[in-house]
Amino acid sequence: MVDECDEKPALDGPAEGCVRIRLDLAYDGSEFSGWARQPGRRTVQGELEEALRTVLRTDLPVELTVAGRTDAGVHARGQVAHVDLPEELWAAHREKVRRRLAGRLPADVRVWSLTEAPHGFDARFAAVWRRYAYRISDHPGGVDPLRRGHVLWHDRPLDVALMNQAARLLLGEHDFAAYCKKREGATTVRTLLELGWERTPDDPMAHRDGTGLVVATVRADAFCHNMVRALVGSMLLVGDGRRPVGFPGEVLAGRVRNSAVNVVRPHGLTLEEVGYPADGLLMERNRTARRMRTLPGAVVSPPER
Repeated sequence: MVDECDEKPALDGPAEGCVRIRLDLAYDGSEFSGWARQPGRRTVQGELEEALRTVLRTDLPVELTVAGRTDAGVHARGQVAHVDLPEELWAAHREKVRRRLAGRLPADVRVWSLTEAPHGFDARFAAVWRRYAYRISDHPGGVDPLRRGHVLWHDRPLDVALMNQAARLLLGEHDFAAYCKKREGATTVRTLLELGWERTPDDPMAHRDGTGLVVATVRADAFCHNMVRALVGSMLLVGDGRRPVGFPGEVLAGRVRNSAVNVVRPHGLTLEEVGYPADGLLMERNRTARRMRTLPGAVVSPPER
């Protein structure tokens, strides 16, 4: 049996004798220090990799690659990851892995499916977009206690129409340096495909006065660190009347962090879905996502998240 499955670059798929497995999963991020494995901390990656080694009954390295590395406290409903396994190991356990994981994993992580990935699939680089939702309650009484771990309370009423006007000014490809925590050697250029707000009745308290939840849908080819939470923070200032509609766009154009913009708390944020192209286009997308991205006057590196 193959001893290692990391001998080839990810672009070329798994090493000979190995198979790439796609995992679709969800987790409540409340008690995790984010996705990425960290010594001495509880993380989603750490829990999953340990559980996989246990249910596959192997001492071989099991390393997951994820579509989007969520921060501490952020949730996921539609996360995607992949792992390369020896073909013989997968064949011996494939029919039992999902059920075994359900019994082994803690209750705040679930793996919904494990499937053999098509040629060219890479959970990170083959993705064409990630979609997040940020949920807020501006009800004067606060957040429904049963949803307090997934909804932010904002203590001022929000004007969704004004927030949508501000959101439209941010769409497209830009350098989002003003909304990102910079990392050495990483680009802050992103293409924001969708950004919109709606007030939904999906709140047990909505029937009392019609307030409901205020929900942001944010979809981009990739996200840099803190990007969604900083965007939400800037638009809350518009929604409650403290800043004009053009303020988030002005911050974007400045390309530096603005002290007036708060990075909102992580618990209102959920990774809802990751999009991939048709199977025949996976390899091309995989290559495209690794290319250098530039805007006029800038030289940057491939996207991180």
